[in-house]
Amino acid sequence: MKLSILIPAYNEAQTIERILARVVEAPLPEGWEREIIVIDDCSADETVDRVEQFIAQHGHGRVALVRHERNQGKGAAIHTGIRRASGDYILIQDADLEYDPSEYMRLLEPVLVAGADVVYGSRFIGGRPHRILFFWHSIGNKFLTFLSNMCTNLNLTDMETCYKLFRADLLKSLTLREKRFGFEPEVTAKIARIPGVRIYEVGISYYGRTYEEGKKINWKDGVHALWCIFKYGFLRIN
Repeated sequence: MKLSILIPAYNEAQTIERILARVVEAPLPEGWEREIIVIDDCSADETVDRVEQFIAQHGHGRVALVRHERNQGKGAAIHTGIRRASGDYILIQDADLEYDPSEYMRLLEPVLVAGADVVYGSRFIGGRPHRILFFWHSIGNKFLTFLSNMCTNLNLTDMETCYKLFRADLLKSLTLREKRFGFEPEVTAKIARIPGVRIYEVGISYYGRTYEEGKKINWKDGVHALWCIFKYGFLRIN
């Protein structure tokens, strides 16, 4: 079995080498191999140089770099990664240090034990460490998850989580349109409509960062997420 790990990156020079080191060393089930694909979304800093340096020193044959010629958004970077992925399962990993690759085994457990097709890593269940940051972000996240659940009839606790694991053939079968942070509600709505899909959720830790530390999502992305929930969840646009 092969796990394709997609790392969309935009101006993450400060953290990209450290996250790559953790991803390369993250434990996987016996017999599994990993494919790591970094998708640089036209970074203006030294992200590409750092990735190329890491590949030369540590990641030859294990890490691939794909570059966008213009900035398109996180969703577009994920789309590129999905097309390039050759694994049996696809996992999304942010390029910062908010999510811990040592928890891949937690995400894969429902696959190994119950044949899960999709696994979401929730920051709000399971008692794992969770950095305390923004009150209104947490309220917004829970509100968006609530509305998404109303439209999909799922009972997720964290629709907006980065850690999403998909059976590759299911993810590749979807027509995904959102090029920025609308990817989260869109993929959730569309994956929920697949007949018989087995979706699980596991608790994960969360080491969030402030805007001074490089956080990029803002209130405008939240408003657009509302539209995406309505568009793909309520209207069921494909």
